[in-house]
Amino acid sequence: MTPPNNRSIPDLVGDAFTQFAKLVSNEFELARAEISDKFGQIGRAVALIGAGAVILIPGLVVLLMAGAAALVEHGFSSSIAYLIVGGCTTGLAALLIGFGANRLSPEALKPEMTIEQLQRDKEAAGEMIR
Repeated sequence: MTPPNNRSIPDLVGDAFTQFAKLVSNEFELARAEISDKFGQIGRAVALIGAGAVILIPGLVVLLMAGAAALVEHGFSSSIAYLIVGGCTTGLAALLIGFGANRLSPEALKPEMTIEQLQRDKEAAGEMIR
């Protein structure tokens, strides 16, 4: 390689293309790592939704039976007792499913680091061209 002070235009252009190729390669690695992280986030969110769904069924059965029986013993009619207990159980399940669904929002899954890095690279490429 020639000394930095005596470098020709073709050498400089060649180096710029080499650096640009490395930059693009690094961007793909960053994107791949961030997408892998986001898939892990999706998996955890789906697990929360699944946990909410699994808890929903036995929760409804147990709470409807025990809670409704206790409410009936305290003077509520059977239909009102079942409505109260069923509503509470369904509310708990809805909370769990809602938390999991929020973690699947497009904003939560956006590859922020990759987007920021691409913006910086765009600015750096613009500076190199000037």
